[in-house]
Amino acid sequence: MIKRLIISVVVLAAFGALLYGLFAFKAVANQKRAYAMAHRKIPPVTVSTAVAKRRTWMTHLHAVANVTAVQGVQITAQISGNVTAIYFHSGEKIKKGRRLVQIDNSTQLAQLHADQANARLAQINVNRDRKLIAHDAVSQAQLDTDSAALAADRAKVAQDMAVLDKLLIPSPFAGYLGLRQVSLGQYVSPGTPIVALNSWRPIYVDFYVPQNDLPQLRRGQKVGLTVDAYPHRTFTGTVAALSSQVNSASRNIQVRATFVNKRERLKPGMFGRATLATGVAHVYTVIPATAITYNTFGDYVYLVVHAAFRGKPALIAKQIYVKIGEQRGNEVPVLAGVKPGDVVVRAGQVKLRTGMPIAVNNSIQP
Repeated sequence: MIKRLIISVVVLAAFGALLYGLFAFKAVANQKRAYAMAHRKIPPVTVSTAVAKRRTWMTHLHAVANVTAVQGVQITAQISGNVTAIYFHSGEKIKKGRRLVQIDNSTQLAQLHADQANARLAQINVNRDRKLIAHDAVSQAQLDTDSAALAADRAKVAQDMAVLDKLLIPSPFAGYLGLRQVSLGQYVSPGTPIVALNSWRPIYVDFYVPQNDLPQLRRGQKVGLTVDAYPHRTFTGTVAALSSQVNSASRNIQVRATFVNKRERLKPGMFGRATLATGVAHVYTVIPATAITYNTFGDYVYLVVHAAFRGKPALIAKQIYVKIGEQRGNEVPVLAGVKPGDVVVRAGQVKLRTGMPIAVNNSIQP
């Protein structure tokens, strides 16, 4: 019995010694691993940097804009009839007064000739009455009657000529024609569209601005316009007029700007984005837009600071939350968080964390 007890004690002691040895070995291994990790050389992250600068920016108002013709009209028929002649081609540039369409005028010409004959006869009667009245051969009443008949016949002739003028449709101003919408022999009624005519040079750009910005608006202000058709170009114009009232539904006021449109690239109906310089200057701290990391919980940048890393001087990344303004081009104004002269990371910040060492290589492009 005693022998078994001794054997059990020895086995337990040996097992305890084995467990102690295992735990001791594990502790020593962990200690060595921690020492190795603590003294491991961390390679710096290569980044590109930029210096925050103080810049004076003019305040701008932005709005959705529509391009409209200075003069634009849909040419229509005024009198019913069949089209007997077409004198233009679709898309043609024409001068003022150019003949466009002739509507059948045969009946009206015949009526004109008849009325002209009546007017000539009435003129002969009046001339005869004037000679005879000197000899008391006709009464004054007869002369007055024949004079009135002459005036009426002349009025009919003038009316016939006015109708004939309306049957020959001219261009009311110089400009560019659209697509032809009538054909030879087609019967047209008053209001039937024939062709669109627009003048593109100069051209209007209309947009709306909130009523709160009304004190900043005035005639002659510079307006920039960008359109999707020319994404890399900004057209420049000036404010020509403001609406006389604020829209009661939207509380916006309509602004009209005039653009020279020298190369006639802007066309009526185009959609664009207008930028209006108000003349109010503000000074901002500006950094590249690529330096901003946008996040749901707040936008931030990484500053490059000089600090000690494992006892040695180094460049360290420091995350800073910022408040930014409206981006303009490739730059963003920082309203809070960055001061002029601060160095920010503009490329390579994806792998960065606060406190990590960095190496600067400004040949890296964002």
